[in-house]
Amino acid sequence: MIPGLSDRRRFKDLSEQEVLALAISSEEDDARIYRSFAERLRADYPASAKVFDEMAVEEDDHRARLIEVHRRRFGEVIPLIRREHVSGFYARRPVWLSQTLTLEQMRQEAAAMERGAEAFYLRAAAATSDAGTRKLLGNLAAAEAGHTTRAGELSEKHLHDEAREGEDQAAHRQFILTWVQPGLAGLMDGSVSTLAPIFATAFATQNSHTTLIVALAASVGAGISMGFTEAAHDDGVISGRGSPIKRGLASGVMTMLGGLGHALPYLISDFWTATVIAMIVVFVELWAIAWIQNRYMETPFFRAVFQVVLGGALVFAAGALIGGG
Repeated sequence: MIPGLSDRRRFKDLSEQEVLALAISSEEDDARIYRSFAERLRADYPASAKVFDEMAVEEDDHRARLIEVHRRRFGEVIPLIRREHVSGFYARRPVWLSQTLTLEQMRQEAAAMERGAEAFYLRAAAATSDAGTRKLLGNLAAAEAGHTTRAGELSEKHLHDEAREGEDQAAHRQFILTWVQPGLAGLMDGSVSTLAPIFATAFATQNSHTTLIVALAASVGAGISMGFTEAAHDDGVISGRGSPIKRGLASGVMTMLGGLGHALPYLISDFWTATVIAMIVVFVELWAIAWIQNRYMETPFFRAVFQVVLGGALVFAAGALIGGG
């Protein structure tokens, strides 16, 4: 169990032996984190996995050097002290446990780890009176500071231009398949498919309150339906489209938002004012969908505009004709 704030030691109250023990445990933790990153990346990003493997090896070397100093000065028994035992010590959220970290987020987390380690070794060096220990801690601070450069060297070694480009393309493709594609499908469905029932109700009743109730029901119902359908029809294992929960969430939320965009104007009690605003919102929604298709799906812009705007106009016309008939 992680100790409470009142149970933690202050860094300035640690003995030199405890500072060394803290450094040893921190290096061990960092090596494990880098290896966990490497293992998760190995199948899809083998070049980046090698970078993290070598960074873990360097952390192992730091730990071995620290253990040797501890053995020389204090003997074989190393006190059990970790980051969470020290008040004010640099702490990290356990983001490495998250299964949603992207390749770029792992790189950023590694950079933050090195900055925190550098600051720790500088403080640790200032807290020790032994010249040899101070020298080692200072060298480790410099090593951590240089890890950004070292990471770049490892990247150049394992991530040549072709490999990096391939990994970046794979990461982008996964983002498209997991988030953009289902989200765009949901936005299109929510924006277009709800036009007919919402505007049919609007023109049939010319009552904002009634239209709002129907619009909310259509939007929320469509969102729930699309979310469950996306999550249930493909577990992502064979298709490689990623987590069904993420895809279902993206599809369901965007479907609901697509319908709510032209539903919420009917909170305005004046029917014609609400309807005019709803029509403007629909126009903006359809152009936004066309832009997303062009930006992320690489659909030619005018082709996307033609497909989306024409389809939306036909559905809107159907609802208006049915409601006004």
